[in-house]
Amino acid sequence: MQFSSSLLEQAVNEFAKLPGIGKKTALRLVLHLLKAENSAVQGFGETMIRMRNEIKFCQRCHNVADADICSICANSMRKHELICVVESLREVIAIESTQQYSGVYHVLGGIISPLDGIGPDQLNIETLVSRVRKEHTQELIFALNPNIQGDTTIYYIQKKLQDANVRITTIARGIAFGGELEYADEMTLARSITNRMPVESYRTGG
Repeated sequence: MQFSSSLLEQAVNEFAKLPGIGKKTALRLVLHLLKAENSAVQGFGETMIRMRNEIKFCQRCHNVADADICSICANSMRKHELICVVESLREVIAIESTQQYSGVYHVLGGIISPLDGIGPDQLNIETLVSRVRKEHTQELIFALNPNIQGDTTIYYIQKKLQDANVRITTIARGIAFGGELEYADEMTLARSITNRMPVESYRTGG
């Protein structure tokens, strides 16, 4: 792909660094911005910079937030005794879009994956364990991607909480093993949460 402007080329290359954006799509986005009003482009850039500099992570659940506590944790109408454990913000957004879950969340920031060099100490596991004990949580729902790494993470956390008086469940296998939660349709995801099962049943396939 040849460019007559180095500035245009640099802009395309920056957009192409985003996940799922190829060079052709990046060029289309840059050309759109090139045709837009200066104020619109400036507003776009300022919004991105402000988001990156000012966004916070909830001190309670590690979800993204505008303040120290996210809007979900701050909502007194949510069921705070029910915690849905997810890998990342993407799963929070996917589950919230179903409008079928009324509890709160805990974002691990990843899953245990030794092959990728990710161990328990690099995740928000200790804060989850502490939270369950302090807040007298009644149920943990694991909504992790159904794969080996997800199962390993569930097993590890379950062992950490084996002496805690908390019910531990996981979403039903409406999500195919090896699938990605963020790509599941809302109805399938909603049913998987509603029909959740005890972790023991999940791990034994029954």
